[in-house]
Amino acid sequence: MSKLVIVESPSKAKTLKGYLGKDYNVVASIGHIRDLPAARLSVDVKNDFEPKYSIVKGKEKLVKELQKAVSESDKVYLATDPDREGEAISWHLATILGLSLNDNNRVTFNEITKTGVKNGMANPRKVDIDLVNAQQARRILDRLVGYKLSPFVSQKIRRGLSAGRVQSVTVRMIVDREEEIKAFVPREYWSLDAKFTTPSRKTFEAAFTGDETGKVSIENKQQADEYLARLDGAEFTVDSLKKGTRKKNPLPPFITSTLQQDASYKLGFRSERTMQIAQELYEGVNVQGHGTMGLITYMRTDSLRISDEARQAASEFITSVYGEKYLPEKPRIYKSRANAQDGHEAIRPTTVSLTPQQAASSLTAEQLKLYTLIWNRFMASQMASCVQNTVKLEIKGTQSGDSSRYCMFSASGYSVKFDGFSVLYDVSEHEDGGKLPEGLAQGDRLKLKELAGNQHFTQPPARYTEASLIKALEENGVGRPSTYASIISTITKREYIERKSKQLYPTELGTAVTELLKEKFQKIVNVKFTAQMETSLDKVGEGNEDYIKMLHTFYDDFDANLTKVKGEMQGVKIQLQEDITDIPCENCGRMMVIKTGRFGKFLACPGYPECKNTKPLVVETEAVCPKCGGKVISKKSKRGYTFFGCEKWPGCDFMTWDKPTDEKCPQCGGSLFKGKGGMLNCLKEGCGYSKKAERKKKNDE
Repeated sequence: MSKLVIVESPSKAKTLKGYLGKDYNVVASIGHIRDLPAARLSVDVKNDFEPKYSIVKGKEKLVKELQKAVSESDKVYLATDPDREGEAISWHLATILGLSLNDNNRVTFNEITKTGVKNGMANPRKVDIDLVNAQQARRILDRLVGYKLSPFVSQKIRRGLSAGRVQSVTVRMIVDREEEIKAFVPREYWSLDAKFTTPSRKTFEAAFTGDETGKVSIENKQQADEYLARLDGAEFTVDSLKKGTRKKNPLPPFITSTLQQDASYKLGFRSERTMQIAQELYEGVNVQGHGTMGLITYMRTDSLRISDEARQAASEFITSVYGEKYLPEKPRIYKSRANAQDGHEAIRPTTVSLTPQQAASSLTAEQLKLYTLIWNRFMASQMASCVQNTVKLEIKGTQSGDSSRYCMFSASGYSVKFDGFSVLYDVSEHEDGGKLPEGLAQGDRLKLKELAGNQHFTQPPARYTEASLIKALEENGVGRPSTYASIISTITKREYIERKSKQLYPTELGTAVTELLKEKFQKIVNVKFTAQMETSLDKVGEGNEDYIKMLHTFYDDFDANLTKVKGEMQGVKIQLQEDITDIPCENCGRMMVIKTGRFGKFLACPGYPECKNTKPLVVETEAVCPKCGGKVISKKSKRGYTFFGCEKWPGCDFMTWDKPTDEKCPQCGGSLFKGKGGMLNCLKEGCGYSKKAERKKKNDE
């Protein structure tokens, strides 16, 4: 029999061929094969939101090839990714290729390994229509909001803008955080920090906590100085010493959101890049000595469930490498959060015996970093707790002959009694305090080496980083882990936010769009309402809610409000400060503004229609033209690609794809341009100077 397996990506197809053998033909749909056309709404609102799907542009030939492959096969399996999006792709494939939705022709693989593929092929099922409807509902919902609201926002602020059901809430969270920071009023406070020397001449630090009245917060310099004067010449003794032990348990294995967060914190990866690399590790890599195999389980999951086989394999590895004492007293089972989708396991290595060191020669540098992170986190999650010895000191300072008035200082520390899981996953960076001198006892006299009052101010809430934003989105139920990377990518490309040293700032444009939506479309940018919509979509996927009814509940109110707001804001235009330039109009003297048209940004007189003057927007660089000495400016090709040319064009025909820099050529003094391979080149005819560019740390990573 001839058997056909259809997957999404060519790399996954290549890996599966190695496991399935010659009786199977494995082909790729290369993502979605059918979708809502972008040129129009493509949703029949009056007919219960019936979607008007069409073949994705450019895939007509591929569809014919798939149809031919199906006609030549006795059995067809739909093996797209095991999530809501993958289920929808399988449904579209079945519809286009004439496959019966009543057949058990849908197979899923939680891991692309011999065992994982064997289990998936042995348990085919029907396409899950509830999951398909959940994906359709999300797609239609996002299309309705985007295609109805985006033109309105563009009309009122700037051409080419967009609004979205999830992206607009995300921007609002960043805008609201910026407003909190601007409104924050710092409060002054002081600390008294001391250094003490023990009888054995060991030094340690302690902090003031209070006096005979109890805990004290020092609010100003005068109060701090009063305590410093009171402690002048005081005697210090160990008032109490408490020793104990504490257990630190390992963190659970990764889910999508925590993987993105840790990869950002520890590796500097943006969420979009993290998911790309994880996809590569999931779909398969040719590992020396093992062949082509998937290295991790499916990376879009919010479940902490681990299979018994994986837990057993981890236990055996830990015992053989570290010894039985590194195993927990009983197997670790982690509980997923209440609304987690439990279709997949947590993210883990498919073969725990394949250590990062063994896989290193077969992986790219980025793949190895991410695989190491996933492997260490999973293995640590299955290991024994780290046990620490703790000690807390209370130090009393009194003046000679007056024991009724005193000041208290406190110090705490720990030492590792048993490292446990921390041999793989270091927790010391998250701990308070350090190691205190040993041998101290209650009543010991201490010598004051140093005492200082230090001024502090309370800090405003921190701006979001990509990692902390993902955490906040998850905690608030906005979006789903699989969408976080694309959300952040979209609002960055739309210039609603910008990165500065890893922190996310709202732009004036992002703030203006958010303020408009907050005033006129409160539900669209309401965090709780968006979370409720996500819950409804989950219920559709579970078969517990009708998606047509859900769409009516949302859209009927939204459409009525949109009609009302359009009437209220007829003729209103919001002008952004960032669009106003210091370039005067040659015709009337007004300061020209930046507009966005079909071919990009340009300068226009704000006096339109009285004054219709426009001209190109010139973006200058630091470089000079190597042909004529004029300024090198940034330009756009017809396809939207950036290139660089001389300002005196067409008189000077200099043009390059290489990026201009502010560095000068040491041979001729001309400008250097950054080309392929990170090389800095002088483009002046006859010079030929070239050097490797120095690697600079990326603050925005």
